[in-house]
Amino acid sequence: MFGLMKGLGYTIKNLTREKVTYDYPNKPIPLPDRFRGIQKFNPEKCIVCNQCANICPTGCIQLTGKKHPDPEKKGKVIDTYNINFEICILCDLCTEVCPTEAIVMSNNFELAEYTRGKLYKDIEWLDHNDQNVRQVNKP
Repeated sequence: MFGLMKGLGYTIKNLTREKVTYDYPNKPIPLPDRFRGIQKFNPEKCIVCNQCANICPTGCIQLTGKKHPDPEKKGKVIDTYNINFEICILCDLCTEVCPTEAIVMSNNFELAEYTRGKLYKDIEWLDHNDQNVRQVNKP
C-alpha cells in the first residue's frame, strides 16, 4: 500500500512540471546551427571537378559532365548528379572540398521513405531542396 501511495505522489508531483518533449510532427524541432542534414545542390555553380565524388567515403555521389556545347567557352557542363542517401553518412566532406560552393548542407533531415529506391535523389530533387539551407562561411 505504501508503494502505491509513493507512486501516485510521484505522478502527481510530475504532472505540474514543464514538459520536456516536443510535439514533433506538428512543431519543428530546434536544431543547432552546425547541424548536418541533406545536401542542397546548385547546378549553376558546379564546374564538374569531381572533387565531391572523389572524397566521398561511401561513394554515394555520382557526377558526370560533358564538354560545353559552345566551343568558345571552356570547361564542362553538368550532365548528371545523383546521391544515394541509402548509404550517405552526411559527413559534410563534399561541401568542404567544393571550390564553388555548389553543395551546401541544409537542416532538413526528414528523408524517410517506404522503399529504398526512393532514396536515390537526382539533380532536380537536390536543386529544389531549399528547406533551411545553412550558409557556409569559408575563409
